[in-house]
Amino acid sequence: MEQFKGQPRLPKFAVPKRYDVRLKPDLVACKFSGSVYIDLDIVADTKFIVLNAAELSVNAGSVSFAHGGLSKVFKPSKAETFEDDGILVLEFVEMLPIGSGVLVIEFEGILNDKMKGFYRSTYEHNGEKKNMAVTQFEPVDARRCFPCWDEPACKATFKITLDGVPSELVALSNMPIQEEKLNGHLKTVSYMETPIMSTYLVAIVVGLFDYVEDHTSDGVKVRVYCQVGKADQGKFALHVAVKTLELCTEYFAVPYPLPKLDMVAIPDLSFGAMENYGLVTYREIVLLFDEQHSAAANKQRVTIAVAHELAHQWFGNLVTKEWWTHLWLNEGFATWVSYLAADSLFPEWKIWTQFLDEVAAGLKLDGLEESHPIEVEINHAAEIDEVFDAISYKKGATVIRMLQSYLGAEVFQRSLASYIKKHAYSNAKTEDLWAALEEGSGEPVNKPMNSWTQQKGYPVISVKVKDQKLEFDQTQFYSSGSQGDGQWIVPITLSCGSYDVRKNFLLQAKSETLDIKEFLGCSVGKAGCGGISNKDNALCSWIKVNVDQTGFYRVKYEDELAAALRNAIEKKQLSETDRFGILDDSFALSMSRKQSFASLLTLLNWQHVRNRLQHFPKLQWWHRSLQWPITSQMGTKRTIGRFWCAFHPELPATHKNSIKNRPANKKMEGKGIPGTPVAGFQARLPALSAWSCSV
Repeated sequence: MEQFKGQPRLPKFAVPKRYDVRLKPDLVACKFSGSVYIDLDIVADTKFIVLNAAELSVNAGSVSFAHGGLSKVFKPSKAETFEDDGILVLEFVEMLPIGSGVLVIEFEGILNDKMKGFYRSTYEHNGEKKNMAVTQFEPVDARRCFPCWDEPACKATFKITLDGVPSELVALSNMPIQEEKLNGHLKTVSYMETPIMSTYLVAIVVGLFDYVEDHTSDGVKVRVYCQVGKADQGKFALHVAVKTLELCTEYFAVPYPLPKLDMVAIPDLSFGAMENYGLVTYREIVLLFDEQHSAAANKQRVTIAVAHELAHQWFGNLVTKEWWTHLWLNEGFATWVSYLAADSLFPEWKIWTQFLDEVAAGLKLDGLEESHPIEVEINHAAEIDEVFDAISYKKGATVIRMLQSYLGAEVFQRSLASYIKKHAYSNAKTEDLWAALEEGSGEPVNKPMNSWTQQKGYPVISVKVKDQKLEFDQTQFYSSGSQGDGQWIVPITLSCGSYDVRKNFLLQAKSETLDIKEFLGCSVGKAGCGGISNKDNALCSWIKVNVDQTGFYRVKYEDELAAALRNAIEKKQLSETDRFGILDDSFALSMSRKQSFASLLTLLNWQHVRNRLQHFPKLQWWHRSLQWPITSQMGTKRTIGRFWCAFHPELPATHKNSIKNRPANKKMEGKGIPGTPVAGFQARLPALSAWSCSV
């Protein structure tokens, strides 16, 4: 048995096809008992069956394997659980015959308070504290509820039955109820069999709930369950869910696979929400919206959360990652689709400008030397939780949007629909998605995108003009200012003088030079000139790289190009997202000592920049400047916020006072940086430049 310990994945001796799971939860004693009948295919000669189980008391005497073609029942000579690996090893005296059979196991467990596996959550009803039973199986905790092959690739169907449920409680699972039998004050609830799915998507909820209900245009029943008396607070999420199911059905060209969708507000949930197939669980604050008392911003939070989880019904549930290395396929796509849905449902929110929150968070984390690639090799179940981070979610979503922008929205959508149809009810790897996009677009995808998913970090693209040649150079960006050796195949988008003049190309080398006239059909003028003139003498006044910030990289412009962009900002020729992108890149480059602070503050002096940050409430400059640390060569930790009030009298007074009272401002004054606001922004640039160089 020792040979099975410490392995990243289960051996392939046996393949599960169907589970018949019976569970009897005791909400008073906070424990449960159960049995599972697993239809198996034995596919290789073996004396062992190895599956997952953790924190379960297995009744060894109940374990048996009956071969479908024989009358013989095989009993294991040993049954041992290895808790560190979450596996149950069954050893038999003789070889098990190849072919189909049924494995039977009885077990007991605890309704734990760890918010994983089969656990208990608490709520109040009529002033009395009560327990509910809830499951949270992602990533590897179905094994805490019943013995199973707890890996995404081991898909099977599931027949769930709950025994001993108090008759007044609501009992939910992935599928609709098939039969309900009353026995006094208890009931037995049986559910329809699920389609093929992974174990981490199996779900059960038992508690006291109210609900609101609606239907999609193609007849799918949608309900939102919440605590008694809060049903009205589920109406907004219900509306979003119905519309999102319809949108995803159209976008992916594949109907929602189940006859119903339940969404349940849970008081205690380890994640913000969980995409269980047909039974999505949410923290209450993420799902419920009170028209009388909730802040307007909560509508966006509910919309994004609901759309994210429902996108998973296709990307993750219908088509499932083959292994946790490909987690980003689930989370990156669901994050991207959540914004796609929100923009469709509420265009007035201008949600893609707010998507820059996701981009900025991904760039910040991935600019650290301690970051990791989107795809991470997982060698043990204990490592999986570590990849549920901003790299999988936020960088993943941004890389998807970058690819969509490069290939085009229509081509991208058609290719995704083809991918979903091909891999429905199965598993996929990252390269399967690249193959579908490559086939649908006719463009190279696999090699360029591997450079984004298989190495950490991202590049800064330096751009300059020389003799009407546009020169591009890429280096790895680290927020520390260190030099990295990464290289990417970068989907470059750029506009010249107008968003009507837009070009795309792949930057495949460290450096590349393009003839501006040949590539863009125009020449670059000096900063302050009047844009594109006429067809015979086309002259563009500015060049913006990474149009609308759809790419996951930063851009550094030479002085002449930067001046032209400042002029375009002043003339309101750039979009809000591009204005922010220029600002964010300039800030990051200054903080990493790749450009002077004088360049940053010259940019910030344009009132048109400052006046148009209203769509980025989380990213307003004073807010971020208070939080981003600078470390000097002497190791002194400071923040830009400590001298920011010296240059921005409009800084909110509460923040200004907290900044200027900090002791570090005396050090700055000693370097010629005044500690209180004074007039004349340009006059202060030389002092600041000298200060920034000394840091």
